Formats: sequence, C-alpha cells, structure tokens
Amino acid sequence: MNIDLSNLRQKFREREYKLTPQRQIILQVFVDNRDKHLSAEDVHNIVRQQSNDIGLATVYRTLELLSELDILQKMDFGDGRSRYEINETSTPHHHHHLICLSCAKVIEFEGDLLEDLETVIARNSNFTIVDHQVKFYGYCQECREKSED
Repeated sequence: MNIDLSNLRQKFREREYKLTPQRQIILQVFVDNRDKHLSAEDVHNIVRQQSNDIGLATVYRTLELLSELDILQKMDFGDGRSRYEINETSTPHHHHHLICLSCAKVIEFEGDLLEDLETVIARNSNFTIVDHQVKFYGYCQECREKSED
C-alpha cells in the first residue's frame, strides 16, 4: 500500500482523531523521508525548520499516537532511542535492518528468509507467530574502509 497524506487523513477520520496542523507537519516528515529511521529528536530538528512552535513534547506525543494508529512502526535499535518509520504495509515481515556499530547507520534489506523457520517453530511449539524483527549488527562498507586506511 502506498501511503500519502490523503491515506493518512483517512486513517485519522476512521479512528476519530483530528489531523492537526502539527500532526500533518510531522506526518509529512515521514512521507518525505521514507527511507530513514527517525528518532523524535530527528523529527523535531526537521520540523523546527518549518515551524518553530512545535515542541519536542508535541513530537513525542504525536509519534506515540501515530505508532498506536499503526501509521508508524516504532523500532528499538539498541541505542537508547526509539526510531520510527512509516508503516507502508499492513502485512508483517516486509523488511529487516542492518545496523552499523560505528556510525549507527541503518540499512534496510528485503526478503524474509525466516518464513520456513517461523512455520516450524509455530508448529512445534503450538504458538501463533504474528510478527518478528531481524536486526544484524556490524560495520557498514564506509566504516570498514575508514578503518583500513
């Protein structure tokens, strides 16, 4: 599903929430930065360029709401800050993450190689699995090249 502001407005109406100007500005940040995994501080720095009257507390509250509405996916990459990305699909298992331990860059990769394993685990444990997250930690190409110099 391709998400744009009209889709997002509809989600708000369906759940009887108001799409305030501040929420719309914050949503636009994610529409414009689909390939990034943004923290509340990242979002705040971006929105401050457009509107000085949006405080960090408003950003935090809005991100939590958007996460509860399944508009954003909230992730923990082990760096002490939650990060968010726009949730463009209603089905789980859409992509996973490579996290550089040196520069903290997050790289997405497609493909779900765990489908067969998940089926075996579910069957053997009589457990219904609804989602999983895979995060690989290591060093990106740029950081490896810097260390070789």
